Amino acid sequence: MTTVTLFSDITYAEVDGRALQLDLYLPDIEGPVPAVLYVHGGGWAHGDKADDAQTRLLPAAAHGIAVLSVNYRLAPAAVYPAQIHDVKAAIRWTRAHGAAYRLHTDAIGLWGVSAGAMLTSLAGLTPNDLELEGMLGEDRDQSSAVQAIAHWFGPTDFVTTATRSPLEARLMPPPVEHTLLGSGTANEIAAKARDASPIGRVTASAPPLLIVHGDRDRLVPIADAEAFHAALSRCGAHSTFVSVAGAGHDDPMFDSGATIAITAAFLRAVLTPSLTVS
Repeated sequence: MTTVTLFSDITYAEVDGRALQLDLYLPDIEGPVPAVLYVHGGGWAHGDKADDAQTRLLPAAAHGIAVLSVNYRLAPAAVYPAQIHDVKAAIRWTRAHGAAYRLHTDAIGLWGVSAGAMLTSLAGLTPNDLELEGMLGEDRDQSSAVQAIAHWFGPTDFVTTATRSPLEARLMPPPVEHTLLGSGTANEIAAKARDASPIGRVTASAPPLLIVHGDRDRLVPIADAEAFHAALSRCGAHSTFVSVAGAGHDDPMFDSGATIAITAAFLRAVLTPSLTVS
């Protein structure tokens, strides 16, 4: 298997005096190397770019893709759409500076897991959206459009999961999505939920997506992923759906050699169809 070199703590933008950083897992192959930004999960309030480095990021990079694992601002200190601004700033940085690391920057991919999958899908489905573009980083002349998305077990429809009727609001705890969406009236939260739902941003021009979900996920039901895939299919976008039998949410089964190989192969094939890995 291909060896991988790690470049840690690369600053892609600064906000409020804080450096936003990424780690680059670069396979030791002849360039240009396909570039894929990875966005971790953690309910938008937890997690770090180093999560799953040994079990997921290094093995994926060994399949011939450069994995740029991105830190983003966490809730509740930062609420939507700050996280989308961060992801798009990281995309722009990669397009501007990737060549220095032998990256192929004409086409860039996104790979997100759980909460990170929601962020990558929303970022990838909203090119040129001024409200979501943000003004972070020094590479604002670069495009934040991406050409492929791998979506692992992430929520896509906050309208059904993040809203409550008055009775439900009294009897049930706030949904986890409220950490991301912040405070507001019921109507304000509902509006934010619609705005932040990737399923509502689907168009025929969506980049090719790979959706991977476990059929025993009790945190984000597989029906959410199936509805996302169906919406993409109906509008004419390219979507590939993989159901992992017996897998719960962020199950160790996702880090199997087969699932990582499928994901890396999809991203590599879409991003650099004319390139081969030696």
